Amino acid sequence: MKCAIIGCGRIAANHVKAIEKNHLDLVALCEIIPRKAQGLLERAGWGGSAPTIYKDYRQMLSDRPDIELVAIATESGEHARIALDCIDARRNLIIEKPMAMSIGDADKIIRRASEQGVKVSACHQNRFNTAVQHARRAVDEGRFGRMSHGGIHVRWNRDRGYYTQAPWRGTWEQDGGCLMNQCIHGIDLLRWMMGGKIVSVYAQTRQRFHDYLEAEDVGVAVLTFSDGSVATVEGTVNVFPKNLEETLYLFGETGTVKIGGTSTNNIDVWDFADEREADEALKGLQEQTSNVYGNGHAALYADVVDAIREDRVPYVDAVAGRDALEVVLAIYQSQKTGLPVKLPLLDFASVDMKGEF
Repeated sequence: MKCAIIGCGRIAANHVKAIEKNHLDLVALCEIIPRKAQGLLERAGWGGSAPTIYKDYRQMLSDRPDIELVAIATESGEHARIALDCIDARRNLIIEKPMAMSIGDADKIIRRASEQGVKVSACHQNRFNTAVQHARRAVDEGRFGRMSHGGIHVRWNRDRGYYTQAPWRGTWEQDGGCLMNQCIHGIDLLRWMMGGKIVSVYAQTRQRFHDYLEAEDVGVAVLTFSDGSVATVEGTVNVFPKNLEETLYLFGETGTVKIGGTSTNNIDVWDFADEREADEALKGLQEQTSNVYGNGHAALYADVVDAIREDRVPYVDAVAGRDALEVVLAIYQSQKTGLPVKLPLLDFASVDMKGEF
């Protein structure tokens, strides 16, 4: 299968490696600064044939009708516009998080993909973490019983050097703050694991140590689900001096799980009333990762390729991307209004937060 990547920044190396691991054919890269595309191939250790480098993704789509799968890894504010153009060109997509920066754009992506008959996957690769997969299996088997509550804690560090690498970071139009950029993976996991429908979100966000940004560097929220369970979100880039943890907690009537590590990659607690022989091997499980992005990109690519070939919905589809985005935008709206926000969120955009701090 022939693939292309649009955007050759920090995360794109994981896409190159995933393409190589799945024995796909990377035929094109698109980057407005071409030297970044070449640097990406060197950084990722690409060993295949040299892909053609384009500055204009529309030209790439026109020149290469044989490209079946496109990964969008640009700054977040460009995701929706590029995605809609690719969908109209009938290309299947993997869109880096967040899928869009507004509910309206996310809904357009979902609707247009259905109309054009293409597959769209939101790149929430942590769903494929070994620890996460085991926890999800326990949820599906009903081992937790009724859920009491859960939580996600993303306690990371991002200093001025991180933000000055790219001027779009920390802006409402192109990025959002720590909840949209760093915490959205954990929010996706929390919503997915807790199940049920979120009915309200109440939040407080702040900009404490990064006054050179537009957006928040810390935020906390309470989510209320339709079944009566609740969950908390804590996300920050203010931890000194380095990343501390990304930890997911799940508390049920007959099960307790804590998935920790720097990117929800370890099982710290695994206790169930229906203790099984296999459970002992899971306690203390640690999945080694080279960075906070984890190992899930390759598995996500494999699933999307299978979804295209089998004409089925991807494991992490566009609706999942919208669901995670909806929580972040509800958090932002709650901060802006000072009130709980009822879901479903009809429309809100990160740019509606301009001037908040």
